[in-house]
Amino acid sequence: MFVKAIEEVGQFTRPIHTISRNYNEKIVNPGAATLFFVNENGCAVTCRHVIELIGNRSNINDHYESFVKEKTIIGKKNYNKKIKELEAKYNFKTDTLVQLNELFAGVTTDTNLNFRWINHPTYDLSILIFDNFKNPAYQSHAVFLKDTSVLKQGKLLCRLGYPFPEFTNFKYNDVTDNIEWTNEGQVETPRFPIEGMLTRNLVDSSKIIGLELSTPGLRGQSGGPLFDKDGLICGMQSSTNHLHLGFDMKNFEYKTGGKTIKVTNQPFLHVGHCIHADIIKEFLTSNSIKFYEA
Repeated sequence: MFVKAIEEVGQFTRPIHTISRNYNEKIVNPGAATLFFVNENGCAVTCRHVIELIGNRSNINDHYESFVKEKTIIGKKNYNKKIKELEAKYNFKTDTLVQLNELFAGVTTDTNLNFRWINHPTYDLSILIFDNFKNPAYQSHAVFLKDTSVLKQGKLLCRLGYPFPEFTNFKYNDVTDNIEWTNEGQVETPRFPIEGMLTRNLVDSSKIIGLELSTPGLRGQSGGPLFDKDGLICGMQSSTNHLHLGFDMKNFEYKTGGKTIKVTNQPFLHVGHCIHADIIKEFLTSNSIKFYEA
């Protein structure tokens, strides 16, 4: 039932590709998030937690560069001890993020891309504005559901995003000790839809601020549109909540393949949390950002 809607919404939904590296590792970790455009002027929305990570890129990378500069002047005497002291100074551990970069795929054909953002003061929502936007690579734009009173329990909705990054156009440069984008490898990641039934409204101070769906929002779908069968935008995927089902099993005996095994399990129901369309429209209006309704 969402075939046509997915094609329409896919025209203005785009991935945010990220690459990162942890301390003392040469492995580059690909990641993804999602944004969607709300007008023809290069204005999009995504999650605040996505923008906060990207916005901190310079601090992360500069922090590591400062560490490397200090490391280069350490003498051979008591080298290992001094390295540990330096790691403690910079708070570097094996799982510490030390390098990060992002790429807005399929947004524009321009080589120079300037962008800024406006974070919502309360909710997981950001407006992303691409300045000097001349050659868009996206088509169409979001059309928000005007009468959101129809968003009731039992309504079937769909989300679109990029949860399974397959792009490979990156590498670790051993000479420069940097992660970087390349002109080789796969540059695209397939979009992935997931449907869900509206289970509950999310309320803050007696105000509906979000929608809960019966299925999880997948990693990489953060910032992706939530829409109905007509492609009208009802919200934006933000997070996934985990509801304990209470069917715990401890050393539960189970027969399989002619053998008895013991199973311990604590099952959870993973439900998606989405920012409500009304919250998005209010935020766009307060910042004089053009958008469309139907």
